[in-house]
Parts: sequence; structure tokens; C-alpha cells
Amino acid sequence: MPNALARETSPYLLQHADNPVDWMPWGDAAFERARREDKPIFLSIGYSTCHWCHVMAHESFESDATAALLNEHFISIKVDREERPDVDRVYMAYVQTMTGHGGWPLSAWLTPDLKPFYGGTYYPPEDRHGRAGFPTVLRAIARGWREERVKLVAEGERALGLLRARAEGAGRAETSEPLVEAAGRAFEEGFRHYHESFDARNGGFGGAPKFPRASNLAFLLRVVALQGAASELGAEAMRLATSTLRAMARGGIHDHVGGGFHRYSVDEGWLVPHFEKMLYDQAQIAVNCLEARQATGDERYAWLARDILGYVSRDLAAPGGGFFTAEDADSPVADSTGAITGHAEGAFYVWTPAELRTALADDAEFAAWHFGVEEQGNVPAQLDPQGELRGRNILVQRRGLAETARQFGLDPEAANDRLLSVVERLRSARARRPRPHLDDKVLTSCNALMISAFARAYRVLGDAEYLATATAAADFIARELHDGNRGVLFRSWRQGVRALTEGFAEDYAFLIQALLDLHEASFEVRWLQWAVWLQAKMDELFWDEAAGGYFNSPGWDTSIMIRLKEDYDGAEPAPSSVAALNLLRLGAWFEADSGGRSYRERGRRVLEAFRDTWSRAPQAMPQMLCALELALEPARHVVIAGDPRAEDFQALARVVGAKFGPYRAVAAADGGEGQAWLAARAPWIGAMVPIGGRATAYVCEEFSCQAPVTLSADLERLLSPGS
Repeated sequence: MPNALARETSPYLLQHADNPVDWMPWGDAAFERARREDKPIFLSIGYSTCHWCHVMAHESFESDATAALLNEHFISIKVDREERPDVDRVYMAYVQTMTGHGGWPLSAWLTPDLKPFYGGTYYPPEDRHGRAGFPTVLRAIARGWREERVKLVAEGERALGLLRARAEGAGRAETSEPLVEAAGRAFEEGFRHYHESFDARNGGFGGAPKFPRASNLAFLLRVVALQGAASELGAEAMRLATSTLRAMARGGIHDHVGGGFHRYSVDEGWLVPHFEKMLYDQAQIAVNCLEARQATGDERYAWLARDILGYVSRDLAAPGGGFFTAEDADSPVADSTGAITGHAEGAFYVWTPAELRTALADDAEFAAWHFGVEEQGNVPAQLDPQGELRGRNILVQRRGLAETARQFGLDPEAANDRLLSVVERLRSARARRPRPHLDDKVLTSCNALMISAFARAYRVLGDAEYLATATAAADFIARELHDGNRGVLFRSWRQGVRALTEGFAEDYAFLIQALLDLHEASFEVRWLQWAVWLQAKMDELFWDEAAGGYFNSPGWDTSIMIRLKEDYDGAEPAPSSVAALNLLRLGAWFEADSGGRSYRERGRRVLEAFRDTWSRAPQAMPQMLCALELALEPARHVVIAGDPRAEDFQALARVVGAKFGPYRAVAAADGGEGQAWLAARAPWIGAMVPIGGRATAYVCEEFSCQAPVTLSADLERLLSPGS
């Protein structure tokens, strides 16, 4: 008989709806039951494409004996971390503080008033190698609740006090040092960290496991932009960033057949990935590639960006314009008749030599040479502890295209055509396999990151389909995930139903960023208008007036024991890091919002709120370091006067989009409602008009403009370094 999760919409919660565990969703009903029955809460947090969440579910939550222990002694609550990041962050902070590590599935035990007193991550189903199994832990906690409850309650109070003290002191720096000096040192220390931790053999930073943390590369590419690619520091930052992108592109973390990137590599050489594919990774790595293309002019990075965006458009597109959240690490395994016989991590993606020969016939040898396929499989045993990849191959680019061409007596163009044919046939063969589970909810935050990627791809690569895709996704959010009457965002949507949970700081920050990017790609003023309105709502809901910066969650939800401010740019950047960038970008156009509050001053307050973190450990907040550029560099603008639909306007816009360097705000003086709206807030734009009937570019710095130009070559010159 299904439990209470059967009434939920989250794919992760629905995965557990038929467990024998009497699960309840996070909410007042569960809390009241815990108080009424005088039982502690067992809180389990994960997400639907999480491999180890599946493992613990199969081992423990599907076990009648383990379920009986949970049902007798605890009130069990399941939380989808992607739908409730506010809940996840509080209890993840607790587990990390208590144990020194974190991850999913997250397991925490709480008093009925939600104070944590014990926690960890994955627990095995029985005692192993001196580590207590899940049933042992459950019995010990149940006994402690009966016999030593005072100690457990006291531990909950102590833990909550530690978290509150940490939250109240986070980021504050007692210093009078000017921001410019602190920022300069942070940039130097941040660069030194990446230079010293760079893996010269494999690319990336540090050892295994290796994550494609996009904000690392964003920071390094900002160093290139500010120092110049020809400078010693800029050239080295370029080497670290582009070497990492190329290593990722060659490795097994890259899906060479279907496009896009897996979550992370379990080894230092990018060979064996953790196979889930997350929308937020695709969006941010695509932007890294686009910036690398701008900085280098190298078409390999444009190709890689197209590879990612093609995967998203093909396999993660939701009806009506949005994007789905993720594909699972685990895949169904089918026998020769097509019957599903089980699940294994990566089964959809790996190949035996026999499967390659069946799919490719005479081209199998060519593919095996290029992609490193071995008869006994190419995954070392130590990287496959569960034996799921034995005898199978993860496709990696073992040889470059030129070497493959020489091996088979082909010219490079013919080798490339043959490789494209191989990939297309492998994709067709793979499509006949059962696909991994698709998490088909649409999250505002992840979609916003993807809108930014498509909008920026249009500016850099010029493909109109990318702009259409970004626009459709923004329209989807406006239609399905935004309450126009109240001005609030909602967190998620699935199968035509908008979930009740309202948006968090990341939803607002990432969407405002997306709208600013979409405005600079399309020159439609409606996106800038919406960004302004959303910024005001974000300030209302999340701003910390006392200390600066943005809380992750609004203050009205009493079930969130502590309002935290994220101070780490991880798999996704911290909301305050992106908000600082947004405020400074808005401040480039407008002195203040409708309430008279300076955008630039508020952006600087965000930076100051986290100064202790980014000055002490700059590698913790590389995305916020990028915001320092806008706070300390002069405001730079390009205004193009003319009809944005006309070819002469687009020719000038293409020049701006292709340029890489210090950030420039871009807008259109269209002679219509858009320019009137801008001029009402930034009067200097009102006088900008086309000259001689041609689209005209005005390049300005600190609101002082150079002579306007109408030719692309002249605009190229004005935007070049040293001009």
C-alpha cells in the first residue's frame, strides 16, 4: 500500500511512495505527528537521479525489516533537495559541521521540534568493516531516545547553537582595508591556488574525484579578460582553463555519443564518470566553452558548446519551452528479448566490443582506435568496485583526429566525416536501449542557468535557434512559474502542475542573470524590465539589512530553523555571488531602483558581507571574485542605435558579442518604447540616434562616450584592448 508520498509530484518522493517505510513529506502534518507520538524524526534527503540514494533505498528502505524499525521508533520524512534546497542546506550544514563531510543521501535525526542531534550520509544495510549498519544505528538511536533523551535534546540545542553562531559570523571581516586592495590580493591568492592545484597531466584541479566546477573556470577566464591574453598571467590563466576544458572533452565524463557532460569523474583522469547528467552542469560548462571561444577564437570550444546545447535541446526539452532537471546515473539493463533484468550505473552509456561491431560493422575498428575500446574493457578494476563495468568500455578520445586520420590513411576532413557518421550510428544504436530515468520536473533556477547559456550562445555563435530557445524558456517561466499578481517565483513545475513551494534566493538570482543575458542577446527591453522588478522582489524577500548579502530562504517559513547565507560557489554558484553581479550590471545602467536604493552600493554591500570568506579562501567563492571586476572597474557600455531587426544593427551586435574582455553592458536605442523606458531611468541614452540612417554604436566608459561609429571595423577597433 502506498505511503503519503504517493500524493506528491516530486519524482524523487514518488520513487519512495511504495516503500514499506511510512514516509511523510516535509510539513506540518509530519511535525505534529512527531510531537503527538513523542518520536524523533528520521530525515532522509536526496534527489531522483542520485546513485547512492538508489543504493540505500534498495538496501534499506525497501527492506520490510528495516522499515519496521523506522515505523516503530521514528517519524520518517523524505525531502527532495532540489525542491527544498532550504531544508537541505540547514541539515547538510549540520552533518558537515559534525562529521567533516557531506553528500547524498543525507540522513539526519531530529527532535520533534526539528533540532538535529545525529546525522550522516549513506549507511550500509549491515555492519561492515567496523562501521555500523543502518539497523544498528536505528536501534541505538531508538534506545537513546528512550533512555538518554535529555542528552539527545541537549545535543540538538548545542548543534543548533553552533549553526546559528556560524551563520551569524559567516563572511564578516573586521577590517578597514580598502576593497580594491583586498580584491587585488584575493585575485592573486585565487590564481595561486588554481595554479598550484592544477593537474598538469590530466587537467583540472586536485585529485580524484574530479568535478567540473564551472565557477573555477569562470574566474580564470575573468583573469584572462582583465590581464589580457598576451600577458604572462593572462596566458597562464588561459592555459589552466582551456587545458581543463579539453581534458574534460576527451574524457569519459563527456558523453561522446549523445553530447553533454556527466556529473563528475571518480578518477583523476576524467575516465570513469558518475553517470548522472544534470541540467545545471550543462548550462555552466556551455558558458565556460563560449567564453573560451571568445578568448581564443578556437572553434573547438564552439563545437563543444554546440555539443552540450544540442544534447539539452534534444533530450532535456520540456513541453512548452522549459528544460527537465536531470538524467539518472543508473540505467535499466535489458536481456536479449528486451526484458528489464535490473539496473546498473552507466549501462546506457558503455559498450562491449561486440556491441560496437554490431552497430558499426566495418567502422568498428576505426571507432575502437579513436575511442580507446579494448576487448577486455577499458575500466580498471579499482575504479569499478561493484563490477558493473567489467568487460565494458567508456568511450574516451584516446587519439586526436589527426592521429586517427594517419592511422587509417585518411585526410583530416574525411576522418572527421567518418567520425561524425560513427557517432550518429552509435547514437541510433544506443537509442534502442532502455534510457536512464528522467527527472522531468522543471526547476526555475536550473532553467535560468540554461537560458543564460542559450542567450550567450546566440551572441557568440550567431545561431538564431539559440535565441529562440532562450526566449521560449523565459516565456515558460513567466507563464508557469511566476505569479504576476504577487510578483513571486515558484520553485518547480511538473506535468502541467506548478508545485506550491515558492522560489528561493537562487531562483531569483539566476533568473535575473538570465534576463540580463537575454536582454543583451535580443535587445528586447521587456527582459530588462522584468529583471528590475524581480530584483526588487528578491531584495524584499531575502536581503539581510543588518549584515548585507542574501539569505537562501525567506523568513516566513518557521520550519527552517536557521536562515543561512550560502558562502560557497559549488556545483551551482551561491545566490549572493550571482546577485552581486546582477546588482552591479543593473548599476551600470541605472543609478538606483524605484525606492532610491543604489544598485552599485547594494552590490558592494554583498561583496563586503562575504569579504572574510573570499579574502581568506578565495577559491571558496570564485564566482563572487568575478563580481569584484564590476565593482572596481569603470562602468563600460555599448549602445547601438537603430532597429534591432535590421542587418546593419545585427552586424554591430555581432562584433560586440564576439569580443572577450572587461565586461560591457549592452543595450539598444531603438527609437521607440524601449529607448523611452531606458531614457526615463538613464537620461543620457535618450540622445543616442542613428547617424545618416545607419545603425550606430556608441562606446562609453564612465558615461563618457567616444565618437559614434557605423562600421563594424570601427567598432572592432574601439573594443580592442588599449583603445
